[in-house]
Amino acid sequence: MSVGDFIQNKISERLNRRDDDDDNDLNPAAQHAAAHANDDPSLFNTALSFLKERKSDYKNTDSYEIDEAEMVSSHQRVYGGDDTSADSRSLGAGAAMQALKMFSGGGGGDSSSGAGGDKNAFIGLAMAQAGKLWDQKNSQGAATEDKQGAVNKAAEMALKMYMKSNGGGSSGTGGVGGLMGGSGDVGGLMKLAAKFM
Repeated sequence: MSVGDFIQNKISERLNRRDDDDDNDLNPAAQHAAAHANDDPSLFNTALSFLKERKSDYKNTDSYEIDEAEMVSSHQRVYGGDDTSADSRSLGAGAAMQALKMFSGGGGGDSSSGAGGDKNAFIGLAMAQAGKLWDQKNSQGAATEDKQGAVNKAAEMALKMYMKSNGGGSSGTGGVGGLMGGSGDVGGLMKLAAKFM
């Protein structure tokens, strides 16, 4: 093996280890979700796996863009009780908005868990709200898709909202560096909440 090949292999190994570390960084979100909802933990772990599988999609900062009008409309519709049917997208968006309201009110944030603490607390809260919301709509015969889909969409919406609130930069509190492994500034979520509310 040439010196160049040896160096390239070492770089690849390091990048692969970094990916593993990044993947593990989202795991606490499932614990946060479980603290807010009496649901099967596999529901939240599967949603986090969904995010990790789409990690490459989030390298493009355009993917952080969210339809603000749709988010607000979904929240009003699913929590207003006047919807006759609710798909995973509307339930997920509505739940993420509800989590933002709760988080900005001081009841959902937890910055004590180290790097990414606020991110994981916010995503966990969104997943928990999606599970509760789906149960409610399903009991009314209004849920048109499965519960896992709603939780997946809530996790993704919350992640996008978090990334958007932190500017979508390339390192630190936003962008790819903040997507899986960076710590976040809860102030960004507060600003986003003020914009939405």
